[in-house]
Amino acid sequence: MHWCSIESESSIGCDCGVVGSDEAATTTMQLHFSPGMRSITISTNNNGFIDLMKIKVAARHISYRTLFHTILILAFLLPFVFILTAVVTLEGVNKCSSFDCLGRRWGPRLLGRVDDSGQRLVRDFYKILNQVSTEEIPEDLKLPKSFNQLISEMKNKKYNAKDFALMLKGMMERSEREIRESKFSELMNKHFAASAIPKGIYCLSLRLTDEYSTNAHARRQLPAPELLPLLSDNLYYHFVLSTDNILAASVVVTSAVQSSVKPEKIVFHVITDKKTYAGMHSWFALNPSPAIVEVKGVHQFDWLTRENIPVLEAVENHFGIRNYYHGNHMAGANLSEITPRTFASKLQARSPKYISLLNHLRIYLPELFPNLDKVVFLDDDIVVQRDLSPLWEIDLGGKVNGAVETCKGEDEWVMSKRFRNYFNFSHPLIAKNLNPDECAWAYGMNIFDLRAWRKTNIRDTYHTWVKENLKSNLTMWKLGTLPPALIAFKGHVKAIDPSWHMLGLGYQNKTDIESVEKAAVIHYNGQSKPWLQIGFEHLRPFWTKIHEKHLNCQGNSFYHFSSQFTIIWRNLCCVMTVLDSTNLWFEDGKFLVKKALLVGLFVRYKSSAAKVLPKFMKSSSELIAVVMAPTVGHSMVEH
Repeated sequence: MHWCSIESESSIGCDCGVVGSDEAATTTMQLHFSPGMRSITISTNNNGFIDLMKIKVAARHISYRTLFHTILILAFLLPFVFILTAVVTLEGVNKCSSFDCLGRRWGPRLLGRVDDSGQRLVRDFYKILNQVSTEEIPEDLKLPKSFNQLISEMKNKKYNAKDFALMLKGMMERSEREIRESKFSELMNKHFAASAIPKGIYCLSLRLTDEYSTNAHARRQLPAPELLPLLSDNLYYHFVLSTDNILAASVVVTSAVQSSVKPEKIVFHVITDKKTYAGMHSWFALNPSPAIVEVKGVHQFDWLTRENIPVLEAVENHFGIRNYYHGNHMAGANLSEITPRTFASKLQARSPKYISLLNHLRIYLPELFPNLDKVVFLDDDIVVQRDLSPLWEIDLGGKVNGAVETCKGEDEWVMSKRFRNYFNFSHPLIAKNLNPDECAWAYGMNIFDLRAWRKTNIRDTYHTWVKENLKSNLTMWKLGTLPPALIAFKGHVKAIDPSWHMLGLGYQNKTDIESVEKAAVIHYNGQSKPWLQIGFEHLRPFWTKIHEKHLNCQGNSFYHFSSQFTIIWRNLCCVMTVLDSTNLWFEDGKFLVKKALLVGLFVRYKSSAAKVLPKFMKSSSELIAVVMAPTVGHSMVEH
């Protein structure tokens, strides 16, 4: 049996007891609560023994330190809560304007759950895009011309997701097509610009040709008679340059001489065609060099006959070949299946220079120079920046051609050329005889051992493969004269240090300037030649500094025509236009003009005209020096 009694005075007491079936087993427990003293006393009477247990209850009070910490925490938390609430409100001001909405937005995040409605929307959109990607755009679908027009049509016509995806796909395909067409047009225009002759170079050639016929100094023998034996002296450093570009030839020769430790030991054999011979001879005759320079035309080599070069005669005169290089370059090209880079390489391969005999002459060096043991062959688009005489000390190990390999290097575009980049390995003859992974090498700066060359059949191999390519309608390779040389010199090439020859300055815009400065020879191979306006601006100075220095040499005012004479010639053309429009013509080398037409003459070029023009304007009876200021010329043409 249980019982309990409570007494209350200043303290609260409670007596509880348990009585069992046995009268002797009686237990009494007393609890005393003392609110004033904040204590609880528990006493038990167990068979006459009293046990006391006192529990002290600590007083609860808030200290100033706790209050300070609480306020400090709230000071940090409340601004964050305020900013977070403001951001959420601004983001969803149009969709969510109540605390209930905020709860729906942020409740799951606070509880660790993320709303995946946005992800579902993205997944659904991806599904629609994948579906549309396999569908064709309807021919009658009218595509918006701009993004704003697309948005406007979506609002007005209430497009669904699939219609929007179709519109988007159609607009993207149209943009890609226009970009590709624009890129191909740019490449085509660049190809024609690279194939053209700049006006300044053309005028220089004409002027020098005229000088050759009228100036005895321009016709003087090159080299002087007493130096002729040195042309076959193997103790000298012999360079061969084959070109019809007078200005480029002057830069090559000048840069090689300036970079040489012993320029007087250099012999340059400059080979050009018949139409450029007079101008080329005039240039080097009127601009003597410390080096020995020989200028010869292809017509002056007895060995270069039709019987010895029948294949190249066929290349130059074959109608199909001429049409390939001079015809419509866009014909037969599927622009939708070809990359711009591949198209650019094909255009470069169709440059007219590749059917010029000058570009094939290097294969006949042993026959053209029978008394020489070693020569360095240079292209006309290079600049020499270091002494090249150590090239003659390189041990070629019985090989014929010392060249830089183009399959190894930091530049993945320029220095990644293997046989697969030059040949069509779907052709059975190519696949049978060549390895697509074989490393290619570069033309432009090569050291040739002519003694070793004469023991080989390199020339015959070259002719054989050129003939096979003609039979296959030019389907075996695409890039000019290097592919047949890669085959002909196979097994006869010695790799030299890449620092001797740096390539790609004519088509790699991202060429490292520091590497350019360190290279012995820099090569502007590609379409962006340094003498063209399409040349890369940051790479042209390495060429133009030689060009300008040479043209501005003391005593060479005749050749300082690139800026002054261009303006003079333009104004002179204005005079000729006026004379032609007024039916006033030449008679006995004199102008029959009225005094009114002479107003403004020598306005701008009073001092220089009398010095410069007599060298450019000559007639049978007298020199004519006529110059007009640009403003006068334009006003006269307008009238």
